[in-house]
Amino acid sequence: MVKSLPAAEASVGYSPDPAVDLTAIAARAFELGDLIKHSALTEDYVYWKRSVAGSGEAQVRIREFLKAKDKFSECERFGRFHPDYNEALDKLYEAEAKLEEIEAVRRFKEAERAVDLLLHEVSLLIAHSVSETIKVPDNDPNPKASGCGSGGSCSCGSGGCG
Repeated sequence: MVKSLPAAEASVGYSPDPAVDLTAIAARAFELGDLIKHSALTEDYVYWKRSVAGSGEAQVRIREFLKAKDKFSECERFGRFHPDYNEALDKLYEAEAKLEEIEAVRRFKEAERAVDLLLHEVSLLIAHSVSETIKVPDNDPNPKASGCGSGGSCSCGSGGCG
């Protein structure tokens, strides 16, 4: 049996009817979304996003970065054996470093990571209030290995988890 959140158990107007329950969940989700949207983290994110959009220097460097990224993508299709692969990669890193020199870009990326972390933590809280085994994706390029495919053990039933 799944244990409910105390607030859900105590909520006024709880109904065993799934349609009513889904409506209540959706309403609470919109309330939670509004709380997040009006949080200081999100306001900081929006401020720096607008700063980047309004910065001529940032826009020039973003275009340079995107051009370098496109060139590298062309080379990447053939792998490191493409004659321009290393040069394209170096130019991509150089363009990225120049972009990072702009304070508004750095602050925007920091704010973006903070909002992403907040959303991930909220997702974890919600998912784990339903079940500790629910997986919650995140944007971490280096995920912490556990469960399927990482040599751990889980209850997925695939037989490949040890």
